[in-house]
Amino acid sequence: MQARSAVTVDAILEAAIQVLVDAGKERLTTTQVAYHAGVSVGTLYQYFPNKSALLQAALRRHLESVSAEVLKVCEEYRSMGLLEMGAAVVDVYIDAKMRHVKESAALYAVSSDVDGMAIAKAAAARARRSLVELFVTAKEGLRKDPELIATSVSAAMNGFARALLESKSPEREVETLRGELLALVQAYLRTCVKSPITI
Repeated sequence: MQARSAVTVDAILEAAIQVLVDAGKERLTTTQVAYHAGVSVGTLYQYFPNKSALLQAALRRHLESVSAEVLKVCEEYRSMGLLEMGAAVVDVYIDAKMRHVKESAALYAVSSDVDGMAIAKAAAARARRSLVELFVTAKEGLRKDPELIATSVSAAMNGFARALLESKSPEREVETLRGELLALVQAYLRTCVKSPITI
């Protein structure tokens, strides 16, 4: 029963994102979403009492999937060099955020309407904790507080993602901005270690 509920919720959230991308936030209705999910409106309301709750859940799921990918790479790169860590984190973050760029942009556009700030802050806090736990294991040793390093790297990544999602053609700009973000993060990380990185 629980597994079936999870499948139903997933189908509803997938449908919500599809309708959001195709029709826009103003024209999205719970009736349309239910139709695309293959469920009754009554079933949809069992899980999501209104449109706002539905969009909050879709945004939460998106941000949690990005955080999960960041966490995974943080576990893989423990005890490696700081620049390797930085490159891996930037890559996985941009890949996760921009894999389905129209969906990301559509969810970003509605986030301010559905109290997305609180959802985004919770997801960002989880990702930042993962970064702190990663950076503290850097083989070079740190001369700055890992909390400060994680906060700075997170802020840079979030700022670049926002710039992409607000641009007219994020698909065309993603690789250029990925390179710029990587250069910025790598230059910053060089200032964070006890001994200079020469590579």
